[in-house]
Amino acid sequence: MQKTALLSVSDKSGLVPFAKALVEQHGYRLLSTGGTAKLLEKEGIPVTEVSDYTGFPEMMEGRVKTLHPKIHGGLLARRDKEEHMAAAAEHGIDMIDLVVVNLYPFEETVAKPDVTFELAIENIDIGGPSMLRSAAKNHASVSVVVDAADYDRVLAAMGDEAALAKLRRKLALKVFQRTSAYDGAIAAYLKGQVADQADAPDLGDISGIPSQLDIQMPQVQSLRYGENPHQKAALYGSFFDCFEQLQGKELSFNNIIDITAATYLIGEFQKPTVAILKHTNPCGVASAETLVEAWEQAFETDKQAPFGGIIVVNQTMDADLAEIISQIFCEVIIAPDFTDAARAIFAKKKNLRLITVKGSLPADSLQEIRSVVGGVLMQDRDTMPDRPSDWKIVSKRQPTPEEMRAMIFGWNVVKHVKSNAIVYAGCERTLGVGAGQMSRVDSSKIAVWKAGEAGLPLDGSIVASDAFFPFADGLIAAAEAGAVAAIQPGGSVRDDEVIAAADERDMVMVFTGKRHFKH
Repeated sequence: MQKTALLSVSDKSGLVPFAKALVEQHGYRLLSTGGTAKLLEKEGIPVTEVSDYTGFPEMMEGRVKTLHPKIHGGLLARRDKEEHMAAAAEHGIDMIDLVVVNLYPFEETVAKPDVTFELAIENIDIGGPSMLRSAAKNHASVSVVVDAADYDRVLAAMGDEAALAKLRRKLALKVFQRTSAYDGAIAAYLKGQVADQADAPDLGDISGIPSQLDIQMPQVQSLRYGENPHQKAALYGSFFDCFEQLQGKELSFNNIIDITAATYLIGEFQKPTVAILKHTNPCGVASAETLVEAWEQAFETDKQAPFGGIIVVNQTMDADLAEIISQIFCEVIIAPDFTDAARAIFAKKKNLRLITVKGSLPADSLQEIRSVVGGVLMQDRDTMPDRPSDWKIVSKRQPTPEEMRAMIFGWNVVKHVKSNAIVYAGCERTLGVGAGQMSRVDSSKIAVWKAGEAGLPLDGSIVASDAFFPFADGLIAAAEAGAVAAIQPGGSVRDDEVIAAADERDMVMVFTGKRHFKH
């Protein structure tokens, strides 16, 4: 029995050779509509208009053309059910074996700045999704194509029923992914159009957190593995709209997370700044008049950190710094740009990943989403600016200008360190970093030990803590290590004890009023 294919597409790229192959190589009869039928006729490909097949004309400016029992009956009938096939025969319904549909370009239409509401509505496809869903439901018998990129795969599988059956299931999944995204785009557009000022305000309008979360992101890269080799992983969304990889191995799951953390961190600084990160934690950060000077101070903080780590700078990297960094092993280097001379130096390290930041980060980077059992959590990213003018000096001693600069710098770094977080800093440079411990005192001990290993004295340093000191012991330990000033959120029931301990040691104590936990 001759097989039938129904072709009805908005995007006609690749359709003609595909249709010719269906007819000439596989003996298909073609049904089609509107512009698709006209194109096939023009190319000399035999085709039957859907309206001629159904005996029912297109009407209402094309809104009604494929919504007919002879179409959907041919798509939905189960070939293994006698009653289905008997009903089809009784009503003159032919089986449709292949459907090729891509949808009206709704997303592209509403993305245009001058689009009218009426035009947007007319670009909501009804018949297309209906045919796709019918065919995908009955994919045991019907092949359904929603993406022109799959034309060759379908042709290659024809003649091998086992291969075609396996492909049909994948194509059905692709259909429902596409229709889901399509419906989501329509819903999002309409939500923005139907806001009524007389209605009660929506929670999402007030908080910036949506009352319903709809996420549709294309897979852009299948990753070798996740955090560990036994974990499967993939990248979704628009990451590569923000970054460009100039050279090196394919980015790993961990690389992508580290790049994100490094980008957020470096955004805190205006002066030439270098940051070295390991497992998203800053290990050494410094600002100076030049990147080379900044590198020397950041590297001095922890000379082991760059090994297999991430280096990020906030200015174009030139050959001087590239020559220095090329002497050590690191995984990723991120910069706004690299000079040609710098790239030539790094080109000798074929596996080294060079990343440039294309521009400002997208709006969705202002929010964070994390999976939890049974759902996800969403929160604003910790971007609210910290204004020193809003801080409160609670100690008897006032800070010197140098101490205040050091506290501002340390506070900008500590917010990017995993809690419990302690950072010892000098004027625009880190001296010791303690991250992710169960006790704040333990984090401080690690930071002091790291500074000692690096040969960096802490005399005259400041200590920054991402959350309040719950007891005076953490503050006392910092003073004994050499810190002369401390910056922290405040808010402990024992704040008075901590302040008293600072005053006893002639330390400056600044309360920011803002916590920076980073779990």
